[in-house]
Amino acid sequence: MNMRPESVRIRLTFWYVGVLAGVLVVYIAAAYSFQDWQLKRQIYHDEVQDMETVEGLLYFDGAGQLHLHEEYHSRPQSRLLVDRLMEVHRPSGELLYRNDRLNGMALDSAIQPGEGYPSYNERIFQLENGERVLMISHLHPVDGQPLLIRIGYDLGPAKSRMMQFLLVLLLALPVALVVAGFAGYRIAQKALAPLGKMASQAEQITANRLHDRLPIDNEVDELGQMARVFNGLLVRLEQSFTQLQRFTSDAAHELRTPLASMRSVGEVGLQQAHTEEGYREIISSMLEETASLTQLIDGLLMMAKAESGQISVRATEFEIDDLIDEVVGLLGVIAEERGVSIRWDRGRRGTLHADRALVRLALVNVLHNAIKFSPQGAEVTITSEILKKEGQPFLRILVRDVGPGVRDTEKALVFSRFYRSEATRAQEGAGLGLSIAKWAIEANGGEILFDPHRLNGATCFIDLPLGYGWRTVV
Repeated sequence: MNMRPESVRIRLTFWYVGVLAGVLVVYIAAAYSFQDWQLKRQIYHDEVQDMETVEGLLYFDGAGQLHLHEEYHSRPQSRLLVDRLMEVHRPSGELLYRNDRLNGMALDSAIQPGEGYPSYNERIFQLENGERVLMISHLHPVDGQPLLIRIGYDLGPAKSRMMQFLLVLLLALPVALVVAGFAGYRIAQKALAPLGKMASQAEQITANRLHDRLPIDNEVDELGQMARVFNGLLVRLEQSFTQLQRFTSDAAHELRTPLASMRSVGEVGLQQAHTEEGYREIISSMLEETASLTQLIDGLLMMAKAESGQISVRATEFEIDDLIDEVVGLLGVIAEERGVSIRWDRGRRGTLHADRALVRLALVNVLHNAIKFSPQGAEVTITSEILKKEGQPFLRILVRDVGPGVRDTEKALVFSRFYRSEATRAQEGAGLGLSIAKWAIEANGGEILFDPHRLNGATCFIDLPLGYGWRTVV
């Protein structure tokens, strides 16, 4: 059975009361021990003073008997107030004096070597009747004879007072804990009040109200930090929902076009009979739309995997010139069909440390866009250079074309999924190439952008950081 309270306020109160109880118990033990030590020091101090008084009152009579002057008491009954236990011995051990308070009992055992010299010896022992006594002894000359004087005080009254003191502390303990418990619960309730307000507000946030935010009373304390983190989560969720809605809308729009085209071609083909060559043309047209649809779906799947982290970056060392040669050779056939030439101005050869497949994917998409939007007879150029950005070396690959270019207002939008500028809407494509290229370059710690100063045509910059794997090849 789980006995743990469900309420955080109650748990905090129990913790507070438990810790306070532990602290108070330690305090009571420490206070009791200190008070007991102080009381024994006071008894010892009183015994020393009493010893000095007694040493001046001892005398031998004519018969050699040791006595204690009692004349210093102003009244005879004052002698009853003295709680002194006293014995006097010769250093040899012979008992010379024992007061009536001892009732014939001995103070401690035999004389110990060096007892009473040079200062006061202190020890606690138990009498025959069970009383615990704090005794001091001192070696003092009386009438020229060295005598060992022992004085002891019963510790029973002191112990009784200490027990009364402890009882008062223990009786006050539960009262203090109950008061502290109520106070602690109120404090916890007040401290967690903003949390309840935030919970009430969070319950009202739905998918349609992701723009709402939790209230923050104090941005510095822990609750304020939690509210700020939660609000940040809401911002990211709102952005994700917005992107998902836009992605769904754009994907539905882009998928509708090839599907509608295939349906239209199929319906027209079924309305009347055709020759074998006619049916071949119809099927060929439908296959072209199918290929376009497959390419669109592959791009969507790649972007979905990239955003969900299913595609990992595997950096290797490779020669960037060989990679560009491979991309140019791959797209050379498409360029010839469109009447566009590719000029690759080789720069300084070198080895790059990055994910070769992702860099290749980005270069293919960027170069394919440049070829697709260039007019017949135009030339697309590729160059490379090394530059520094914020003190770090980068390899920059430049792809220039003389097509319609990219407007200043579109230089950031062209990397969005399904975005196509007004000048390129007539061209085939789904608008995913630059989005994929942007993800591939940024996954390698690079940056892709269009030259903001280019007026005619477009120049795409692909900047890749040169890390520890870069080296120049002669």
